[in-house]
Amino acid sequence: MVQQPPSFFPSAAIDHAFAGLGAGVVAVLCMHPLDLLKVKFQVATEKPQGGIGKQIWSSLKDIKTEQGWKGLYRGVGANITGNASSWGLYFLFYNMLKTRASGGDPSYKMSPGSYLLCSAEASAVTAIMTNPIWVVKVRMFTTQANNPLAYRSLWNGLSSIYRQEGIVGLYRGTSLALFGVSNGALQFMAYEEMKRWGFDRKRAQFVEAGKEFTASDDKLSNTAYTLMSGASKLGALTLTYPYQVVRSRIQNNATAHLYPTIPSCIARTFREEGMRGFYRGLGTNLVRVLPGTCVTFVVYENLAWLLRRTAARREKRKSTS
Repeated sequence: MVQQPPSFFPSAAIDHAFAGLGAGVVAVLCMHPLDLLKVKFQVATEKPQGGIGKQIWSSLKDIKTEQGWKGLYRGVGANITGNASSWGLYFLFYNMLKTRASGGDPSYKMSPGSYLLCSAEASAVTAIMTNPIWVVKVRMFTTQANNPLAYRSLWNGLSSIYRQEGIVGLYRGTSLALFGVSNGALQFMAYEEMKRWGFDRKRAQFVEAGKEFTASDDKLSNTAYTLMSGASKLGALTLTYPYQVVRSRIQNNATAHLYPTIPSCIARTFREEGMRGFYRGLGTNLVRVLPGTCVTFVVYENLAWLLRRTAARREKRKSTS
């Protein structure tokens, strides 16, 4: 069995959790205005006007005119908390599950099905733990700051929902969030397979050149991570996007009377808007999610590699001292 490389924190899973948390924060700061638009487009019921580019530009311009720059970053606290905690928890659980599935042997080659299962399990636990944050996020995104019903902060939103709707209100849309684990599971299955192919090719190139493949070489280029994460996300998102529209609509307080349950939301959306209704905001989401996903994975992979390399150097200093 190949020995696990040293970790910066007490365990490798915590290293990956830290890297995921950092990646989530950076991605939100870069992509928040488009995330705001995605939710607004998902809960909208009127027919969109113009092309995707025009819709995005005019909507951003309207928000800036009506609410100022702060309006473009409304709910950023909830979004950072949600994304950072989601990515941090996800990578924590995902790497714990992968370690258990591989028996702690880093040279063990997992099957695509194993990646799919580990990712789905990690996504499910993360979705349940963070669902209340996403409920607050959707409601903050869909109300203006001067609205008397608007939440002032993440904590204000959580406490208000709990006081008015109970624990059920905090977990609106959880079943759809659990259905959404298929998105992450499909994405990570494809991403892991592409990444393994990339590393196999890199090792083969080292062998051909007569070089030794060391821990410091355990990293692909940022271009490779960008292409792999973008391609895997594109496929997974296209297959699973409709559930996000339904989830946003039933979590949105302003339309709760129109979409009281998941079946009624699906039926009403299909009756009034057809299949196109289930793909509302997809163009904006692709514009937001693909760059956001690429940023997240590039930052995550670099942070994880930096922690591994720092830990290896620390171990080397200890062994030589």
